[in-house]
Amino acid sequence: MHSTFGGCGYVGQQVACHEIADGGDVCALVRTVDSVAQLADLGITSRQVDFDQDVPVLALQLTDQVLYWFVPPPSHGDQDQRLARALAAIEPGALPRRIVLVSTTGVYGDCQGEWVNETRPLNPQTARGRRRAHAEQLARRFGQQQGIPVVALRVPGIYGPGKLPLARLRSSEPVLAPEFSPWSNRIHVNDLVTVCLAAARKVDPAPAYNVSDGHPTTMTDFFFQVADAYGLPRPPAISWAAAERQLSAEMRSYLAESKRIDNTLMKEDLGVVPDYPNLASGLGALDH
Repeated sequence: MHSTFGGCGYVGQQVACHEIADGGDVCALVRTVDSVAQLADLGITSRQVDFDQDVPVLALQLTDQVLYWFVPPPSHGDQDQRLARALAAIEPGALPRRIVLVSTTGVYGDCQGEWVNETRPLNPQTARGRRRAHAEQLARRFGQQQGIPVVALRVPGIYGPGKLPLARLRSSEPVLAPEFSPWSNRIHVNDLVTVCLAAARKVDPAPAYNVSDGHPTTMTDFFFQVADAYGLPRPPAISWAAAERQLSAEMRSYLAESKRIDNTLMKEDLGVVPDYPNLASGLGALDH
């Protein structure tokens, strides 16, 4: 399957390599010259495009391709102008066959620990979440106007080789005490890659899929399990009052939301059953 990747980092590179191995032509749109060189080493063709610039982006010809969109929104404001510029750059006569948009479970906001499926209204409570919700709205509107399926993948925390908080654990940065820590969710990168590929191929896909391993725990439990798996000391646990003083604003924003992500639709409609259905199985498969 031929595809274009908006952004091609940790997850995108793995999806792109699978598409190439499957016989597809792949081109990635990336921001820096260094990224172009890095992707070339992996056999991935790319173009340098800066979607932060207000100048017109080079016309995108995506005829019969899947557009995988991995580019995160800007770090400020409530809108995703990067995606807006990309969609505006697509030539009307050269439309993609489908858009797979990598979003986040943060679009649901704080759900007070409840189980959440795709029918729950979006209620983002941080600027970061509002930007992601805006990206979904942009892509959905474009798809409706152009008659193109758009599949939003609402992804929680990603872990896997090279994406573990080992440096944080080695520096003994504190975590919220278990009794205060809210529910959080995660997905092994291999399972996320499988979901991306399935979302590009599914006949009559749903407009959105929750992506998770289906076994939420807490962020504190995540840090504890990683520490145990790698033979590192568990980080010190602190109260909410201490967390207000010692944890970053970004970390506190994650801890202010609690939800348990229901992945039933991912399994039963998209047909992806996680190879790593819980954190223990995922960590057990990694080199320690």
